[in-house]
Amino acid sequence: MSPNAVKYVIISPVRDEEANLARTIESVINQSVRPCEWMIVNDGSTDRTAAIADSYALQHDWIRVCHRDNRGFRKAGGGVVDAFNDGYRNLRAKDWDFIVKLDGDLSFSPEYFQSCFRAFEAEEKLGIAGGTIYNVINGQAIPEVCPAFHVRGATKIYRRACWDAIGGFWPAPGWDTMDEVKAQMLGWATRTLSELQVLHHRPTGKNDGTWGAGFKNGRANYICGYHPLFMLLKCAKRLREKPYLIQSAALFWGFISGYLQRVRQVDDRATIKYLRRQQLSRLLGEKTIWR
Repeated sequence: MSPNAVKYVIISPVRDEEANLARTIESVINQSVRPCEWMIVNDGSTDRTAAIADSYALQHDWIRVCHRDNRGFRKAGGGVVDAFNDGYRNLRAKDWDFIVKLDGDLSFSPEYFQSCFRAFEAEEKLGIAGGTIYNVINGQAIPEVCPAFHVRGATKIYRRACWDAIGGFWPAPGWDTMDEVKAQMLGWATRTLSELQVLHHRPTGKNDGTWGAGFKNGRANYICGYHPLFMLLKCAKRLREKPYLIQSAALFWGFISGYLQRVRQVDDRATIKYLRRQQLSRLLGEKTIWR
């Protein structure tokens, strides 16, 4: 299928994004290949996010807005999935080829989606892809480093057959890892498109601080069922990164406290087993989803 003929839909869960949402909307409006429908889900914002989204929806009939009540707090992982699922249920378009989960604090070139779909066209088994996230910090664009198989949750594009196969998102922290692991287990390829730049204007974890971001990461790893040995070595590796000790300790406590508090893990033993096998293979220097 030609990238110019692709039918795709976007769902954007957004909360308190008045500083960035218009920039993201303008990026999508200016795309060389526009979506057939874009559902912006206002997840209980207390600023002007709702008004900004509504004003653009009045100007473009392919932009729609779904408003959710304010729950009073940010719900890590599960909140964004709940909001996404509300948008998914309210989609009018049914014959799409790709579905996109897109954050409301991004900007990208007019050819971004067309370039993504060229990558999908060139690789039949590519199930999940997206551009490289560059965090805008003090006016500078700094690329995020992540495993090649991992596509950041801020911009994920799913081929429909892959989306149907994985069965959507797990409603908890770690959803944006488990989707890829399950896709890989089922024979799909997942990868970040290194040549495509996406600017992230509100860096991940900015509102959480060093400890909070590390804790959330560790808790997400626990929920995903990471192998304890792999996690221990991951924490040890972080000891070499600034700020020393704090990030590693937060990561470890987020993980181990999941066991102590008996937090529910992903209810998919086959995927967890596959992930742990991949992690142990990586420790042994064998070929894995990491390379």
